[in-house]
Amino acid sequence: MSNLNDENITIFEALQNVKCGKYVMPAFQRQYVWSMEQIEKLWDSILLDYPISTFLFWHIDDNNVTWDTYFCNFLSSVTFDNRKQADSVNYELSSIDTKYTDTAILDGQQRLTSLYLSLYGDTYIRQKYARKKTVGGLVSKLLIELNKNKIDVDEEEYNSKKYDIRFSEKIGKLSPTQFEIRNILDEKYQSEETREKAIETAIINVPADSKEYARNILLKLYNKIYKEKLIRYTEIRNMNQDDALEMFVRFNSGGKALRKSEITMSVLEVYWPSAKTEFGKLLVDSYNGFGSDFIIRSALMLYGDVVKSNINKQIAEELKNNWNCFKKAMKCLETVLKHLKIEVSRFSSSWNVLLPILYSIYYNQDYEKNLDDIRAYLMRAILFAYFRSGTTSKLQQMKSNINSYDYEITIDMLDQISELKVTDGKIEDILNSEKGSRVAGEALYYLSLDWVNRNYKYEQDHLHPYDRFDGNKPISISMEDWRKWRGNRNRLPNLQLLEGSSNGSKNDMPLIDYYNDKNESQKEDFIKQAIIPEGISMEFCSFGDFYEKRKELLAKKIRALLE
Repeated sequence: MSNLNDENITIFEALQNVKCGKYVMPAFQRQYVWSMEQIEKLWDSILLDYPISTFLFWHIDDNNVTWDTYFCNFLSSVTFDNRKQADSVNYELSSIDTKYTDTAILDGQQRLTSLYLSLYGDTYIRQKYARKKTVGGLVSKLLIELNKNKIDVDEEEYNSKKYDIRFSEKIGKLSPTQFEIRNILDEKYQSEETREKAIETAIINVPADSKEYARNILLKLYNKIYKEKLIRYTEIRNMNQDDALEMFVRFNSGGKALRKSEITMSVLEVYWPSAKTEFGKLLVDSYNGFGSDFIIRSALMLYGDVVKSNINKQIAEELKNNWNCFKKAMKCLETVLKHLKIEVSRFSSSWNVLLPILYSIYYNQDYEKNLDDIRAYLMRAILFAYFRSGTTSKLQQMKSNINSYDYEITIDMLDQISELKVTDGKIEDILNSEKGSRVAGEALYYLSLDWVNRNYKYEQDHLHPYDRFDGNKPISISMEDWRKWRGNRNRLPNLQLLEGSSNGSKNDMPLIDYYNDKNESQKEDFIKQAIIPEGISMEFCSFGDFYEKRKELLAKKIRALLE
C-alpha cells in the first residue's frame, strides 16, 4: 500500500533538485510539448499570485524499482520553431543511483521543465527556413518589461498576460528597461546586503514614475523564487512501477485521454527511436487499422510478461533486434488465416484472439502441420467469447500452455483449458444466441465461410419473419407451443446471413413465399447457404419442427467448426 505525504518547497529548491539529478522523470513520461507562450503565462501567473497547481512526486528506492526501470533527465535546452512551439524530442534515457536520485515526477513535468529552462536552460528559436528540427538556432531569453508605460495589456481579453513577459531573440537590441528573469539568480540579488543596491542598478534606466513598479516586480520575483513555497506536491511512497504508470495515466487523463499503450510507446521509443516509423510500415494493407497497441501487446506476448503490460529495455531490444522475424511471423499469420478463408482485417478491433496463433507461428517452424488445430482454437476463442474478460491473464495462460506443447496449438491443449473445452452446454449457448448479438453474428459468418464474398455487406436476418409471431396463432398450435415459438423466433436456428440488398427485398416476406419465388438454381443455393435441412417444411405452421431440425443441423456444423 502506498503512503502519501503533502509538502511545499520553493521554486529554487525544486530546480536545484532537478539540476543535481535528485529529480528525474519516469521513462513513460510524454515529450515536452509546451510553447513559449505557455512558459510566459506560467511566469505571469506566478507574479499574479495564482497557484500553479499541485505536483505529484513518486519516491523511488531499491525496494520499488528494479535494474531495468529506466528514467530520463530533464531537458536543459529546447529549440522552438518559428511559431514558438517546442520541437517534439524524446528525453534522454538515464540510469540512476537511488543514493542520489530519489524522486520521479509523475505530474508536473511540463511546468517544472518550463521553470528549469527559464532559469537554467538554453532556449533557441529556429529560423523560418532552417531545416526542420535543426537543433539550436537564435538564442532566446525570457524578459520582463519594468517600465509600466510600455505595457500594452488588453483588459477585455481573457487569459491574456498582465505583465509584459516574453521570449526575445533580439538580444543585441534589448530595451534598457527590460530585465532578463534568470538574472535574479545572481548572487547580488540573493544576498540581503547587496540586493537593494542590485535592484536600484537594474532599474536605473526606468522612468521615475515606473521605478516603484519596477522595484516591486524584482522584489516579488525574488520572493516567488526563493521565499514562497510555491511548489506544492504530494509524494507517493512504497509504490511499484506498474502502479506508478496507472497513477500517471489517471492524473494525465484530463483533456486528451491517455492510454497505457501511448505511454508504453513512449518508453519503447526511448530504446528504439525509429519504432513508430517501423510500425507504420507494417500496419498497412491487411493490417491497416490494427494500431501500435497490437504490436506492443504482441511484443509483450513474445518476449515478456503480458500481464505486466510494461515495455522494458530487454523487451524493446528483443523486438528491435528480431524485427525481421516479427514481420515474417505477421505475414505467416495472414497466410494461415487466408488458408482458413478468413481475412486478417476482420480482427482489426479484436486482435487479442490472434496473439496465441502469432506466438505459435513465431516459435514453431512446423506450425503448418497444426492448421486444423489452429482453426479449432480460433473458432472456440471467438464463439466462446474467451477474451471477453481477463484478457492479459488469459493470454499469459495460453502462452504457458503453448510452451508446454512444444510451441504447438493442439486440440488436446485446448481441452485442458476449461473455458475452451467443447461441451454440449456451450454449443447450446451459441444456439440460443439472439439476433444482433456478437456470438450470433460470428456463428453465422463462420458457418458461411464457403460462400460469403468479402466484397459484400451481410446482415443477420430472420428466416421466418419476426413480426409474423405478433400476429394470430395458427389454429393447430397450442398456447404453450405458441409461447415457445415466440421465445425462439429471435434465436440462431431462425437466423440466416443475407447480403444487404437481398435482405431489403425479403423484408417480412413469409419464408415459403421467399423460397418459392426463386428458380431451381437459386433454391439450391438458398438451401445450402441458409443451412436448411433436407425435406423440411418451410410453412409457418411447421415452425416448431423447422426450428428443432435446423437447430440439430446447426449444432453438428458448429461442433465441426470447434473440433
